[in-house]
Amino acid sequence: MSPDTPLVLVSNRGPATFEREEDGSLSVTRGGGGLVSALTGLVDHRDALWVASAMSEADVDASNEHGGRSFEVDIDGVSYRVRLVESEERAYDGFYNVVANPLLWFIQHYLWDLSNAPDIRREEVEAYEEGYCPVNKDLADAVLEEIGSEEAVVMLHDYHLYTAPRDIRRARPEGVFLHHFIHIPWTQPDAWRVLPRDLREDLYEGILSNDIIGFHTRAYRRNFLLCCRELFDLDVDEETGVVRIDDREVWVRHYPLPISASSFERSANRPGVREHEEALLKRKREHLILRVDRADLSKNVLRGFTAFDMFLEQHPEFREKVTFVAQMMPSRQDVPEYVEYLEKIEALVAVVNHRHGTTDWMPIDLRLEENLEQAIAYYKHYDLLMVNAMFDGMNLVAKEGPLVNEHDGVSLLSENTGAHEELGEFALSVNPFDVQEQADAIFRALTMSAEERAWRARGLEKIVTARNPGDWVDDQLSDIERKRSGAEAASVVQ
Repeated sequence: MSPDTPLVLVSNRGPATFEREEDGSLSVTRGGGGLVSALTGLVDHRDALWVASAMSEADVDASNEHGGRSFEVDIDGVSYRVRLVESEERAYDGFYNVVANPLLWFIQHYLWDLSNAPDIRREEVEAYEEGYCPVNKDLADAVLEEIGSEEAVVMLHDYHLYTAPRDIRRARPEGVFLHHFIHIPWTQPDAWRVLPRDLREDLYEGILSNDIIGFHTRAYRRNFLLCCRELFDLDVDEETGVVRIDDREVWVRHYPLPISASSFERSANRPGVREHEEALLKRKREHLILRVDRADLSKNVLRGFTAFDMFLEQHPEFREKVTFVAQMMPSRQDVPEYVEYLEKIEALVAVVNHRHGTTDWMPIDLRLEENLEQAIAYYKHYDLLMVNAMFDGMNLVAKEGPLVNEHDGVSLLSENTGAHEELGEFALSVNPFDVQEQADAIFRALTMSAEERAWRARGLEKIVTARNPGDWVDDQLSDIERKRSGAEAASVVQ
């Protein structure tokens, strides 16, 4: 793709978060979340405008100081050009808290208990019509205003923005190339039948307005193609990954997201990491099990702790010899299901610690905080890393831990994580719903021979370091250029 072609990134959460200081000035910090981390690599790779929602009053103030248009902002030595888009407060609430989270998130992670929920009422439909679609249009209008009549490539991101591509396509049928990367799982057709037919058709019409749609894994790509065929009877070519709709061809691809090994290894050498290492090594028992996660329903935290409880019950010889450290960031505490889930986590930890603990040993060390330096310190010294998510788009923790671990630590990896397609051969692969299998995997990991641990650790490290975020970006830009030039869709390796 020519460097002269404007590139626009669009996401709900942007790279800059503003706060109003006591003296009235605005300060800026880097936006949180895995999506921002992933796209930061793209901005490092190529000049781009980043359009995102204004998520606080301070964000709105920063936008207004620049007349509502794009502006340059420097964060940690990196310069970004951003456009922060304000939406009506009630519309944004419906967009984010009713439709995106939990409705779409739950569908795309198979989280709904269908015998009890969801109940689709007028409230949900209105949230879609008066919240989700208007906020998408706000972001689309900002993109259109920024690019004017120029040719441009617009790269949209994730489940928040399924209808924005149609808004852009209708306004600019020619001259704008639309690429959409979805960072979470794509579920099979029956999961989408939760949605009313009209709403479902509207969402798919929106996302199929793109020229290319990208996923992390082959499995999610296949699921999307299956949905297009079974739900809408569209013409689908699975071999080339093409959906034909109206007079257009939409390419459907998978681009597994890597981590930046070099930058993460630099982070592992920070002084703050060493301080946390010194503290943990003073307390460390013979074995350390680690999980680093958001307290999200999809992460399967309760079954992980239940498996550890069963492991201690079935292998009492490990009592007082192993500690399970769980560093968990509370997530979406404005969604009732997440508040209840965090309460269940804390209650289960208390039960396990009471059942097995002693006066000087607490089996589970639960830390409800976001602390990257502390997490990296534990990455270095775990014997077993537990990643047992029910379903995950990718799960970068599964890649970060093996990169810096110094003890040939073993990975317990759910077969339903996106990372499993790449790492499964060298991890202990588990069914995330089979707690006995997970308990057995814990025992296997902690009794594994040094030779097997080393073989698995070297295999994981080789895969994790084989690609970097620049490769991920290049793969997408290469497909964009091929399709823009009129190339035929090639067969996709299964």
